[in-house]
Amino acid sequence: MAMNQALLGEFDHEMANTRKSLERVPDGKFDWKPHKKSMSMGALAAHIAFIPHWGKLTLDTPNFDVNPPGGQQARPPELKTKADVLAFFDKNVPEARAAIATASDQAMMTPWTLLNGGKAVFTMPRIGVLRAMIMNHMIHHRAQLGVYLRLNDVPVPSIYGPSADETGM
Repeated sequence: MAMNQALLGEFDHEMANTRKSLERVPDGKFDWKPHKKSMSMGALAAHIAFIPHWGKLTLDTPNFDVNPPGGQQARPPELKTKADVLAFFDKNVPEARAAIATASDQAMMTPWTLLNGGKAVFTMPRIGVLRAMIMNHMIHHRAQLGVYLRLNDVPVPSIYGPSADETGM
């Protein structure tokens, strides 16, 4: 089985679960933070909605510099409402999926580099970037969002099994 085909089922499952979590973000809580060092709920939701874009970027480019010398630092978009977050996520997911669906095994094994200020942060095969920096990164922040939702008495969706708020699946 081709690497891209092995990844697509998991990608679809995780994106659907992520969307369920983003659907719960209340518009009136975009500025809410559990701690002064934490991202706001709106910034976290925007970050999560942006992660699929990196999947396409990973497959379309040999590298990405988050803070290119002489250029502008990469910044996530400022999304102000749940509708904005969902629309951005819904735009990025099919683009990332299409890039994965058409990637050859050779493309998946091609090294990709994340740079900061022109210096390599890491280099790994694109398949590793998709697993670690896209899928696992999204799952990490989705769990963080689940805590934010719980602390605001917003029902947490079932992800891998029932949540305390959704006993049936």
